[in-house]
Amino acid sequence: MAGDVKTGKTMITDLTEGSVTQQLFVFAMPLFVANALQAVYNIVDMVVVGQVIGGAGMSAVSIGGDILHLLTFLAMGFASAGQVLIAQYVGAGRRDDMRKLIGTMFTLLLLISASIALICYAIRKPILDVLNTPAESYAYTMDYMVTCIAGLIFIYGYNIVSAILRGMGDSRRPFVFIAIAALLNTALDILFVGYFHMEVFGAALATVIGQGVSFVVSMIYLYRHREEFGFDFRRESFRIDPKTVGPLLRLGIPMAIQSAAINISKIVLTSWINAEGMIYSALSGIYNKVGLMIGIVSNSFTTAGASMIGQSIGAGKYGRVPKILRVVLIAGTAISLALTVVVLLFPQAFCELFTGDRGVLAESSILIFPMILNFFGAATRSGAFAIINGSGNAKLNLLIALIDGMISRVSLAALLGFGLGMRCRGFWFGDGLAGFMPFVIGSVFYMSGRWKRSATDPGAE
Repeated sequence: MAGDVKTGKTMITDLTEGSVTQQLFVFAMPLFVANALQAVYNIVDMVVVGQVIGGAGMSAVSIGGDILHLLTFLAMGFASAGQVLIAQYVGAGRRDDMRKLIGTMFTLLLLISASIALICYAIRKPILDVLNTPAESYAYTMDYMVTCIAGLIFIYGYNIVSAILRGMGDSRRPFVFIAIAALLNTALDILFVGYFHMEVFGAALATVIGQGVSFVVSMIYLYRHREEFGFDFRRESFRIDPKTVGPLLRLGIPMAIQSAAINISKIVLTSWINAEGMIYSALSGIYNKVGLMIGIVSNSFTTAGASMIGQSIGAGKYGRVPKILRVVLIAGTAISLALTVVVLLFPQAFCELFTGDRGVLAESSILIFPMILNFFGAATRSGAFAIINGSGNAKLNLLIALIDGMISRVSLAALLGFGLGMRCRGFWFGDGLAGFMPFVIGSVFYMSGRWKRSATDPGAE
């Protein structure tokens, strides 16, 4: 069974030995719960606002949430890259490079987050206009977006800390940090929106405060355990290191483009759906939040699988990789089947979790089958991204970004929605079908055997 590496006092966990199934679930379950809590505090905003304000508030949270997810594309891309590189450095025993990478990630990403926040605030009105924001929810959406932009640095900071710990094989502490954010956000949502009547601004403020407290607590924890953490937090340690920034950029840029491309494609779909009116904009919020829920499963097993595969490749233990992939795919498919049964048996009750708006609920049945497609697309994606991210293949991530995000999703949605006249139903079906594209590409990559090349090796690309 895996345990701490016997190299003195350390926070690093060896994922290259022991039962694959046991390790994967032990590592994935805190990720699952952490991601679930993260999804909860995103969904709570919509549920509270939907019950108190109605469809206009739901539309605002949906559009504002889509914008926020788009703005975090660099955090997601570089955090995923950093996690893979740290896992491979751990597997190869390169502790000094790992420490330099940590300092580089902190400085680079926090500077980027501040820059993005300033730019987006300056162009906040054109952003909402491009998205065809309904007039009924325009002011609410502006409040939500501007408030969340102000807290963007906390999202980036949390993703850095989580990537570092997960690359080291620790998924429990990120769970604790996000639990703090989720509980605080839920309590403040009810207080600000339900009792102080601060409307959508209150929901956004609750989210930002929760994220800020979570980030501050995680940094305090890392500082107090800096000896085991392997990073001294001195000023000079935060310099961007030329040796480690190269692999981070080579892997992080394609991963960030992938995240951005998928989010941009969803923004395009959101814009088309918003043009159909406030009811469909609110339905889009439900569809996206359910997609976020199944993404919890996919991302948890992807992250756990990628860390295990990264360490295994770094240690040269290639025979362990097929076992990891098999467990990832079986687990994801089983959970998707269970969710499908729930949605088919209780479709109306499922949508009533988000709102009591009769107009929205009357049209909610059109979401059922696109959501089921999304469930199984997410299950197959987890295995594909585990092998692609775990091996650190930057070029393949870029290819998936272009095919999955910018080509297949938008093209299929346009074909079904406009070409076949299915409108919103077609947009959602196109999104669901596009979710299977990473599995096709990942399968070809796995069978080629090119995943055995570590991203930390010179000339790996």
